[in-house]
Amino acid sequence: MLVLGIETSCDETAAAVVSDAAAGPRIRANLVFSQLEEHRPFGGVVPEIAARSHLEKIDGLVAEAMAQAGIGFAALDGVAATTGPGLIGGVMVGMMTAKAIAAVHGKPFVAVNHLEGHALTARLTDDLDFPYLLLLVSGGHCQLLAVEGVGRYRRYGGTIDDAVGEAFDKTAKLLGLGYPGGPAVERAAADGDPARFALPRPLLGRPGCDFSFSGLKTAVRHALEGLGAASAQGRADLAAGFQAAVAAVLADRTARALERFRAETGRAGPLVVAGGVAANATLRARLAALAEDRGGRLVAPPPALCTDNAAMIAWAGLERLRLGADDSLDFPARPRWPLDELAPPRAAA
Repeated sequence: MLVLGIETSCDETAAAVVSDAAAGPRIRANLVFSQLEEHRPFGGVVPEIAARSHLEKIDGLVAEAMAQAGIGFAALDGVAATTGPGLIGGVMVGMMTAKAIAAVHGKPFVAVNHLEGHALTARLTDDLDFPYLLLLVSGGHCQLLAVEGVGRYRRYGGTIDDAVGEAFDKTAKLLGLGYPGGPAVERAAADGDPARFALPRPLLGRPGCDFSFSGLKTAVRHALEGLGAASAQGRADLAAGFQAAVAAVLADRTARALERFRAETGRAGPLVVAGGVAANATLRARLAALAEDRGGRLVAPPPALCTDNAAMIAWAGLERLRLGADDSLDFPARPRWPLDELAPPRAAA
């Protein structure tokens, strides 16, 4: 099978072509245009700017992806696009582009939940079998789910306030580290002392698998105010302390989820981490040690496939096409679309 994928849910415009054959999955093309410089002056993503940029870039990216893959539209088995969750203006751009291509060339259209793209990436990169435990950590999402199959997800826990990626971005802004926050905090933390500040670990040791990061952000602000004119070392120490606290919370909550997953499935994993925050090397190392300690292993896609990309959307579309999914051209965009409420493909219903 050969599928074109389009992703425009936030501030990356992306197009990719993915195939699957006897030799296994293959990414034939995977292009991403980052709007980083357009949003940097505002310290975050401006939805209107994002939508306009998607509109300007998407046609050229699709054409370039098809050229890199060396195919024409007639060779496609389907066209997949993110239809939610995300910024509605951006989602509409990618979705309508995909629908137009599908309609003109008589190809199936597949509506893909952006989170399912992240959830299934490990099957593209590591040929992973179901079930597995997923820690999804990004700018807008932080949750633990049992992945039982395509369209079959059970949430063990999620954030009760801020997503972890949002916490990274706001901490970076407080510390004057720039945008995007995740990489900026990680760079600063490399030169910092994580033990200098006694930052809280929200919900650490509590029952359940939920997360909370709002109080941690507040503690960073108070610590920064206590420093007065913070030196570069002071900011680095705070960044390191924040990152260490996040790693401790994620590991604690994930450990509880692994216990529940083992009780329900008899398996120690694998543990999959996905989403933009999964690119953080410190967090990966902490989660890898946790998985190994529990008798399992950590599966983490390459960093380029953790951040938003269209290869994961094409792959999720391919997986759903194999199960008979073929969405109508009046499928609506969904700015909110919980992964554990995802309807299964028609053939599996």
